[in-house]
Amino acid sequence: MEDLSQAAKKVAAFVQTLTTTGGMRLKYRITAGAGASDPDGLERRDIYVELAGPDATQLTERNGEGLRALEHIAAKILRLEPEEHDRISFDANGFKAERARDLRESAADAAERVRENNRPYSFPPMSSRERRMLHMALSEHTDLRTESSGEGRDRFVVLYPADYQGTVRAPRRDDRGGYGRGRGGRGGSGGRSGGGRGGYGRRS
Repeated sequence: MEDLSQAAKKVAAFVQTLTTTGGMRLKYRITAGAGASDPDGLERRDIYVELAGPDATQLTERNGEGLRALEHIAAKILRLEPEEHDRISFDANGFKAERARDLRESAADAAERVRENNRPYSFPPMSSRERRMLHMALSEHTDLRTESSGEGRDRFVVLYPADYQGTVRAPRRDDRGGYGRGRGGRGGSGGRSGGGRGGYGRRS
């Protein structure tokens, strides 16, 4: 990434456009550098944008679709490579921070389940950013290993016993458009399995 102060100014100009041209009623705070680091250790973020205000809830609807869109646009503005997109992070009313805590809890629950059953555990499909966060949360469980499987929007994380040799079959859609069970417990993981399809999860 370019100089962080310049990058933060570009992001500020983008957010300001949302409030002026876009007419969104938002307040924002942008932190760059060490102060932007993720306390949960799941993102490598160098720039952190905190949003609040009457229209902030619009960004957390549909599993955080608005937040993902802002992150994608900001990453393009800063010309970040896909693997660097988590270096900039947007949150609204603490929504994503709560999701990060949920992911860490999901990781701990899944690790316990895999150790008990000695079988793979498959998480629901998630965005690429959330998959990276989940891989990070699971990396502390050194007796287990993770892989991503599936294609496109159906890509998901699988947690394996370290010496497991098999694979997990991709999920099958049932007649109602949902996901049936694949080999290895796909869709039937139990516990806090980590939110909805491809998003940050919906707050209850």
